[in-house]
Formats: sequence, structure tokens, C-alpha cells
Amino acid sequence: MKAGALLFAALAGSAAATTTTFSSKLASRQDEGAEIQAASFGPQQLKASSAPNAVSMKVLREKKVQQHQKDREEGVFDLNRYKLQSAAACENGKSGEYSCSNVDLRGFLRHQDMQSRTREGNDFGLVGQTDGTAFVEVEKDGSLSYVGRLNTQTVASSWRDIKVIGNYAYIGSEAPNHGLQIFDLRKLLNVNKANPVTFRTSTGSDSGLTALFTGFGSSHNIVANEETDTVFAVGTDTSLPCRGGLWMIDVSNPARPQDAGCVSNDGYVHDAQCVIYKGPQAAYRGKEICFNYNEDALTIVDISRRALPRQLSRTTYNGATYTHQGWTATDDHRYLLLDDELDEQEGTGPAADGHTTTYIVDITDLTYPVFRGVYKSPVRSIDHNQYVVDGISYQSNYGSGLRMVNVSSITDDDSGAQFEEIAHFDVRPEDDEVGGEVTFNGAWSVYPYFNSGYLLVNSIERGIYSLKHNPRP
Repeated sequence: MKAGALLFAALAGSAAATTTTFSSKLASRQDEGAEIQAASFGPQQLKASSAPNAVSMKVLREKKVQQHQKDREEGVFDLNRYKLQSAAACENGKSGEYSCSNVDLRGFLRHQDMQSRTREGNDFGLVGQTDGTAFVEVEKDGSLSYVGRLNTQTVASSWRDIKVIGNYAYIGSEAPNHGLQIFDLRKLLNVNKANPVTFRTSTGSDSGLTALFTGFGSSHNIVANEETDTVFAVGTDTSLPCRGGLWMIDVSNPARPQDAGCVSNDGYVHDAQCVIYKGPQAAYRGKEICFNYNEDALTIVDISRRALPRQLSRTTYNGATYTHQGWTATDDHRYLLLDDELDEQEGTGPAADGHTTTYIVDITDLTYPVFRGVYKSPVRSIDHNQYVVDGISYQSNYGSGLRMVNVSSITDDDSGAQFEEIAHFDVRPEDDEVGGEVTFNGAWSVYPYFNSGYLLVNSIERGIYSLKHNPRP
């Protein structure tokens, strides 16, 4: 098998350990009127009228810890609570026990099952867990096989994030003194198929790691820009030089990562997307631009000159409670979609009814972004991560699971009125009867980039799902 034929999925965010799993959530009852409510939120209604009443990561982390402790006491993380589920087509709104629409289940591994065997294949998934990173292989039929794991560098943590550039994985965690693990994924090709491997966390010729970057200890998320061979750690200790902002690391030589400086003027960054700008503003075209999600605002920064990063804008919005993550919605970098992790739970702004709310931002002018509208999901749940591929936003929305939303109308109508959910797969059937809950259980991330079309969704409680979009007439 040639390394060049491989595709790697890094399921960002973190997940459950093989010994103490984490979440999965919501249901899929649709409420009438969601789209009508969304239509009333245009640029004027979305403009922040006062300073946002957003919370810090410290407060958000404590909310999640309390939720997980409650779940643990109720046995949600008990091993063997969840049954193995074989492949099942989505028929009459169900794939096995799961609510669905136009998405088939092709494979599933519980967290405790990721100690098995592997077969030939080209696609690998990297699954963040409490005590390390698991490697799974996506087979030709979409089923999943466990290949091995890389343990945490120090101690367990509920937060672990992974990004891939080329053949290397870059792994950070909220675990104290963890640093950035750099792992050569080609090692997976040499695994004895009958004996999954636990790779060592030391560096050197006979060790598991290619390198360990220790400029920082803990981090919340890892961001990667393949076009510039740069990895960014965000959410590091705010007492360090980067103040929790973008910590830039040059990984053009993965064996020798180099500190490339900080973007610290806007403080803590929760997540970001960094791109080579292809948008309409000639002054920035070809430059490296980062869209930062900074707890209470969208901050856009030009980092082309590493030593002199320049903040272009900082924009907040009505309902800002925890500006969490987002993704550019068009290849020409005219729009992005933004998700706020706490607006549904706190009932703020357009998300007052608890329905997952996606904010539509016009970034035609990087110095003056405008919040144009919102898309309201037909179900209640908290949003977490989304990625846009070919006009489809793949959203991992905690308890309501994977939601696939056609956003291709954005260039003609940026109000969100024409956005349409085309498919979903709900990873938590337990709360279907109550119409969903706005709690921190469920799908934490989705990977929609395999050439095979398979989708990986990481459930905090249960494990890893391999899914396939299968539109019905």
C-alpha cells in the first residue's frame, strides 16, 4: 500500500477513553416555525447593541465537567452499556436504533472495542479519547477496524485535538505539560494486522513519536494550514507569552518543529481556520488570513508576516455567549458560518428557543464583517463543529448528531432562508421521545473529506461511527 494513497481523518475535539467513555446526544423531533423565526434575524437584529455577555473557557469547561460527572453517576459511561451495531440502511427514518434521513450506518466501534484487528484499506481515522489517540481503518465497505493507539503524553484529559498535515498527525490536549505530539502516520502501514500496536510516547529512532514540541504544555485545539506547513495551538495557558491566542509552529520539517511566534493581542482563541486568502479584496489576496473564534467575537488576522501579525477586525453579534467555531462557506472566501456553543443552552439571541443556530457572516470586507442572517435547525441541540465541503455544511451538533445542510444558496441569498437540511444521523436515541436536550452529550466532531464518501462521526459516550450519505428519491 502506498502512503500517498492514504487519507487521514483527525476527529478534533476530544472524546471518551477506552475505559471511561464520553457522550452522544439529542433527538430529532422537528418543531414547526423554526424557519419562520430565523427569517426575522437580519443584519440589524444580529448587530450587537451592547458588550456581549459571553463566558470564559474556564466557565464553559466547568459546565461540561458537571455534565460529565452527572452522566457518570447515572451510568452513561458504563462499559458494555451500548450494543454493537452492524451496518444498517436508513429506512423509514431509522438505521437500527438511530433516527436518520438519507444517511446509512456502515460501521461502528465502541470506545472499548478499539483493541482489535485491521485489514487492508486506505482510509484511517484518528480518534481523540480521554487517555490518548486511537487509530482506526475504514475498510472498503465502510466498516471499521482498530489499528492501534498512542497514549496521552502525561495524564488523562477530556479534551484532545488532532490535525494532519501530509503524513503527520499533530496532537494536543488540555492535559498539563502535554505539549504537541508529532506522529508519523506511515507507521500504521507496518502494523501486524493481527496485533494492534500501542505506540510509545518517547522520541527517537525506535520510539513512537517523530518529535514532541514542548513550547507550551496544555492546549485546547490544534489548527493546521497545509498550504504553509504551519500548526497553530490555541487555548494554551493564558499566562504564557501567547496569552491563549494563536501559537504558531513551523512544521515544514516535522522532526524539528520551530516556534514561529504568537498572535496574542485579542487574548484567548478557542478555535480558528487559517487559509491562503482567495477572496475579493486584492490587498489581502495570497496572504495567510486566520479567522479566530474568540469566545465573544469573530476576529480576523493577517499573519503573513509572522513577526508582525495584524488584526483586521473584531466583530461580535446579538446572542454572543460562547463564540466556538466556524468555517468558510465558499471557496472565494466571501462568507463563513459561525457556531456559538452556549447560545442554545442559555437561550440568547436567535437561539432563544434552543434550536441549533448557525450564524451567516459576510466577510467580503475583512475589515468589516457583517452578520447577515441565521439558519435554524428543525431540532433542539447545541452545535459544536462544522465543516463545509462543496456547498454542504457537515455539522456535529452534540445530541442531534450529524446534520447535513445545503448552504449553496448563500451567494444568492445570505439570509439563510434557503438553507435546507438534506440528511442527518442522530447518534443518541435515548432522548428522542422528549424532542432533544441542550446538553453536552453526543457528537463532538465529523470528518467529511474521504474520497470514498464515508463520513466519520465521533460520539463522546459511544464510539466512532462510519456513515454514508445515501440520498433517496
